[in-house]
Amino acid sequence: MAEVSTKITSNISQNGREIEAASALVQKFQELKREVGKVIVGQEAVIDQLMIALLARGHCLLVGVPGLAKTLLIRTLSDVLHLSFSRIQFTPDLMPTDITGTEILEQNITTGGKEFRFIRGPVFANIILADEINRTPPKTQAALLEAMQEHRVTAANTTYTLAEPFFVLATQNPIEQEGTYPLPEAQLDRFMFNLWLDYPSEQEEIEIVRTTTSEYTAGLTKVMDANEICAFQDLVRTVPVADNVISYAVRLVGKTRPKRAGTPDFISKYVSYGAGPRASQYLVLGAKVRAVLNGRYTPAIEDVRALALPVLRHRIITNFNAEAEGLSSVEMIERLVKE
Repeated sequence: MAEVSTKITSNISQNGREIEAASALVQKFQELKREVGKVIVGQEAVIDQLMIALLARGHCLLVGVPGLAKTLLIRTLSDVLHLSFSRIQFTPDLMPTDITGTEILEQNITTGGKEFRFIRGPVFANIILADEINRTPPKTQAALLEAMQEHRVTAANTTYTLAEPFFVLATQNPIEQEGTYPLPEAQLDRFMFNLWLDYPSEQEEIEIVRTTTSEYTAGLTKVMDANEICAFQDLVRTVPVADNVISYAVRLVGKTRPKRAGTPDFISKYVSYGAGPRASQYLVLGAKVRAVLNGRYTPAIEDVRALALPVLRHRIITNFNAEAEGLSSVEMIERLVKE
């Protein structure tokens, strides 16, 4: 009886600490939005989704026309989070070693002999901005695969562990496609979210022009550091999820796969390939983070529905029928969620 009582007391104490940590995360998140808002006008939904991906240990692909402050947003986020930042400009002549690092032969002053020394590449940072990732060939794009999935880099048969947290934010220009290399499906699947940045409203653009054409300089305050973010990432994993929410996420992803039992007719007609199990995992993880950031201690089906578009958009491959009728994966997802 004493053992049972001790166990109950321990569980209550543990839950109390988790609730306290969740409340601290909500407060930190509000502070972060205020700090980022000093530099970035609007784009609140994108900022929310970036934080959801970071806390879920995911990565993001940002798509938008030039001039929407994609790079500035990512740089501001790294400043506010007190994380190391590295920007890689992807170009057709970029090599894998330009990302991961390379070995150089140098002379040892002490022994007089020569030895190889590994020079770390820009991937060794907390936040990586892969700018215009589709401008480099697949061979170089693949240099990020191991880093994004395993959080480590292998060079010359030696494995180097990357510092945590590790967060890749890649950008793409949807307009200029000449001289680009579409990302392979395996690379796309590594990204938790595919986020589309839209033009600002007229009022937001007025504010952008006013602040960027004056002497205004934002003084940013650090909100979180690497240790705090890692602790909050661990906290997200402890958030309980009801079976019906997990079931909904799995069924939603399953219905994106054509020519299977229970798949809607329009999916079988317009979709070549649907989303894999990683989409179900990201839907549930994202729903956990979204619930906590909104002051709730367990996610609901609505949290899964809210994240369906950024999670599934790049994982559904439409066929020639959809292209002929001008239908996109976005329309497939919106219709699927409604039905």
